[in-house]
Amino acid sequence: MRFSNSHLAEKSHHKHRSQRERWVWSGPLLWSLLGISAIVSFFFFSLRSPNPSLLLRPNLPALQSIHDPTPPKEKQRCNLFKGHWIKQAGGAGMYTNWSCPTIPESKNCFKQGRKDTDFVNWRWKPDECELPRFDSMAFLHLLRGKKLAFIGDSVARNQFESLLCFLSQVETPQDVYKDSEDRFRTWYFPKSDLTLIMLWTKFLVAGEERVVNGTGTGVFDLQFNEIDKSWTQHLPEIDYAILSNGHWFFRVLYLHEGNNIPNCIYCSDPNITSHNPDFALRMVFRAAFKYINDCKNCGKLVTFVRTFSPAHFENGVWNTGGYCNRTGPSSAKVIDQESFDWKLRDIQIEETAKAKLEGMGKGKRFEVIDVTMAMTMRADGHPGEFWGNKWMKGYNDCVHWCMPGPIDAWNELLMAVIRKEEAAMDS
Repeated sequence: MRFSNSHLAEKSHHKHRSQRERWVWSGPLLWSLLGISAIVSFFFFSLRSPNPSLLLRPNLPALQSIHDPTPPKEKQRCNLFKGHWIKQAGGAGMYTNWSCPTIPESKNCFKQGRKDTDFVNWRWKPDECELPRFDSMAFLHLLRGKKLAFIGDSVARNQFESLLCFLSQVETPQDVYKDSEDRFRTWYFPKSDLTLIMLWTKFLVAGEERVVNGTGTGVFDLQFNEIDKSWTQHLPEIDYAILSNGHWFFRVLYLHEGNNIPNCIYCSDPNITSHNPDFALRMVFRAAFKYINDCKNCGKLVTFVRTFSPAHFENGVWNTGGYCNRTGPSSAKVIDQESFDWKLRDIQIEETAKAKLEGMGKGKRFEVIDVTMAMTMRADGHPGEFWGNKWMKGYNDCVHWCMPGPIDAWNELLMAVIRKEEAAMDS
């Protein structure tokens, strides 16, 4: 276009030519130059790196905008959760620890002194297709007027904080609510009328810690016939719920069914059957899904289950000197589908499939956001010693995730799955 404009400017200085001469010569030449310019521009931009806001259809030569609400059949068949990490500057993050003021101190690894930076320069790549980059404006438009809630423990809060950072780059949210322990949070985006909610729960079901002489013992009693009201009371007003849990189950738990305690986790009581944590996790998700499917006022609710994200302690656990100091991702070879982490993931997927089948006749919808494979490879993404542990010196955090970092991929997957759900509703 610059060449065409200069050409016109040059023509306008030739006063001696008649209007007829200008039309005879400059008219066809102008249109020729415009045509050549358009062709050159098309090839120039086509040969450059793909625009992050565009999605390459698998096995198709054309580019598909991620704003297209009707995904092709090829994309629907693609398994977004089976893939590998590829080197890409900035990874999935569209923010920095400087541009997002809401990053918690404990997740702001650079501020806490982490020096290596390569861990942010990797992006999740499904084997069979492309995962669209997170588009904050599109996400706000897609969920206009909606309420989206993260239900779970502090790792669920980690994803909530990542999404807040993404969206706050294009619209400033209002901090609407924070409880005294900073566990329940609500942020509101006024221009988009989108509400983000964090509903904190250890076990999804009611759980109470045993106390001796005024001190918590770390032993909990779980009631499978009573769901934790701290999150269930909000369900009727929620459009999308991201449900997750798992890390609180690695401790002594007594599992109540009514007035009976037939089972426990890691207990040594000879009159009670002891199980591994996977037993309790299955029971908890089964109880939570039953509550959702039986909820009469939750007709608009779509439930996503985010699968278990592994911890990566080496040479010990959190309180025995375990650490995580890797600086880059591992390959898929590290994945052991017989591992306990994978077993927890399988339980969540199995129970979600059962709930989905049961919910079909009740207007309830369930889907999985499977992050276990991706995060198994990212031992480098944890805060480790860089979490500002002023009150717990010497302990490393190999459970939560640095921000920005690998956890940002979870929200790219979330957006892709929401798009799929919206497209299914419209079809």
